[in-house]
Amino acid sequence: MKYLLTYFKGLAMGAADVVPGVSGGTIAFITGILDTLLDSIRRINPSLWGGIRKEGIKAAFMHINGPFLVCLFAGILTSIVSLAKLITYLLEHHPIPVWSFFFGLILISVVHMLKQVKGFTLGRLGWFVAGVAVAYVITILNPVSVEPSLLNILFGGAIAICAMILPGISGSFILLLLGLYGPVIGAVKAFDMTIIATFAVGAIIGLLTFSHVLSALLRNFHDATLVFLTGLMLGTLGKIWPWKEVLTWRTNSKGEQVPLAEQNLLPWNYEHVMGQPSQLALAVVCLLAGIGIVVALEYFGDKLKAAE
Repeated sequence: MKYLLTYFKGLAMGAADVVPGVSGGTIAFITGILDTLLDSIRRINPSLWGGIRKEGIKAAFMHINGPFLVCLFAGILTSIVSLAKLITYLLEHHPIPVWSFFFGLILISVVHMLKQVKGFTLGRLGWFVAGVAVAYVITILNPVSVEPSLLNILFGGAIAICAMILPGISGSFILLLLGLYGPVIGAVKAFDMTIIATFAVGAIIGLLTFSHVLSALLRNFHDATLVFLTGLMLGTLGKIWPWKEVLTWRTNSKGEQVPLAEQNLLPWNYEHVMGQPSQLALAVVCLLAGIGIVVALEYFGDKLKAAE
């Protein structure tokens, strides 16, 4: 049952990672597995080979919390492969309800994370503001056109996975900024194993290196790191705002016109400017659904901890 629950948490992380602007790391945090994930990955280091020689593969596998990692990453991969087409379809044809859902998810996650901080000091407030500023700057950057070569895909995977395990920063959005989101998501949908394998190798390299850094920060500077990450999450809300007007367009690597610069609109202004319904009632329902899911996860997470 425990590993099945971990698999479902992986499904949720994978679904979030597919969406530009939403972080799988956020899902890992609100489901209570971020520390376990980082600690498990941190144990995958050169000393592991010595453990394999001395105690065997099975003992080494248990040392790195192998069953947890297998179930989690199986869920993530299942979600990415199965939901890639669905998420891209929904974002294209029903963007307002989808972004409203994730807006509610991130909003309540900010509240959830701040509850973990043991009191605010001036220094922690500074880290919080810094997190908001960094996220805001990242979200207003214009995408660049990076040639989707295998080397760039490799580096893109390493950079994106760092963002994917950070609550608040979306790995998919980093790929979007690099101009690699289309080629990578297209490779997933087309099962292009060359690009998928190259991206996976880059992701593994980034994961094994950056996880040590983030884990050390959370161990030694827990509250400061937490408020900075919370600031990152809050700073991305502008990117996730459901009602937008596209100001300028760009041509992607496939020759398609995609948004370059956008501005947020209030729902009633959206109807006037865009001449389309704001879907406000549906948006509110989806926003509350996002909030409800996090509240439920928090509730059941506390129940599981109490049971253990």
